Amino acid sequence: QVQLVESGGGLVQAGDSLRLSCIASGRTFSIYAMGWFRQAPGKEREFVAAISRGGVSTLYGDSVKGRFTISRDNAKNTVYLQMNSLKPEDTAVYYCGLNYEGIRIRDREYDYWGQGTQVTVSS
Repeated sequence: QVQLVESGGGLVQAGDSLRLSCIASGRTFSIYAMGWFRQAPGKEREFVAAISRGGVSTLYGDSVKGRFTISRDNAKNTVYLQMNSLKPEDTAVYYCGLNYEGIRIRDREYDYWGQGTQVTVSS
């Protein structure tokens, strides 16, 4: 069993930055690919970013490309999402997910999820 716990969300103004963290426990973290998704009220869960097991490969959703950066520290069992130049449309609950296969952009391909952390960006 794997447990994921996100943190770092909050209320910020447009143009500000936030860094989200997701700590994994329960199994060897370095063998899993990780991803960040977000869900705004009334919308489907949206792919944000994903990172490979070793951190060499990353992939980003079009709406965050150039502003967000995903990274991981396998020694700390943690994946991060650095969010810069935040916009009101980035407001959502952000979830981290884990999967056994590799970088994936569909949420149904992830095996475990955290509880989410709220990010609110005011204009």
